[in-house]
Amino acid sequence: MSSRPLPESLLQRTDLWVGSRLAAVAAESTGHAALDRLLPGGGWPLGALSEVLVPRPGVGEMQLILPLLARLSQAGRRVAFVAPPLIPYAPALLAAGVDLDLCWVAEPASAVDCVWAIEQMLRCPGIGAVAGWLASADERVQRRLQLAAEDNGSGGGAIGLLIRPPQARRQPSVAALRLAITASADGPIVEVLKARGGRVGQTARLAA
Repeated sequence: MSSRPLPESLLQRTDLWVGSRLAAVAAESTGHAALDRLLPGGGWPLGALSEVLVPRPGVGEMQLILPLLARLSQAGRRVAFVAPPLIPYAPALLAAGVDLDLCWVAEPASAVDCVWAIEQMLRCPGIGAVAGWLASADERVQRRLQLAAEDNGSGGGAIGLLIRPPQARRQPSVAALRLAITASADGPIVEVLKARGGRVGQTARLAA
């Protein structure tokens, strides 16, 4: 195969992805500069589902997602937590910049109700992002949630954040982005497991 470089006219096109560079996708910054540099579009993909795999609650998942939720709520868009393992601490959310008047917390009675709640919220035009804790989410469930994020009706779409256990790593995923968090004394380490239009296997450390 020829190793000649691509013509500049092709390199300037946004509908083509060149493997040596990140794809140009619509995204919202994670609020963590080191992580943004690893992700296509520089953040969480809009109108899409993202997964965050954590070994246990409290290893850094809130630290990872709070900058996004704060920025969206400050811009007037609602954000939501669905089935969090612990009730989010309101003073901490406020200190992180989250507008509590635009923050919902839902505690569904079952896994089925949890999926339904995430789906309905993602479809709501006023919603910017939904963080849902799901131990199990097969491809059928993921596709439902992906379509809900796309059909948000707000123009750019909503951001769906599924917080899942590390066992999910062995399961197929339709998510546009998949991250894994591991604990560290110097701050949580985030690994890119999957990034549509990007590169995988890279890591970024969140500030302690």
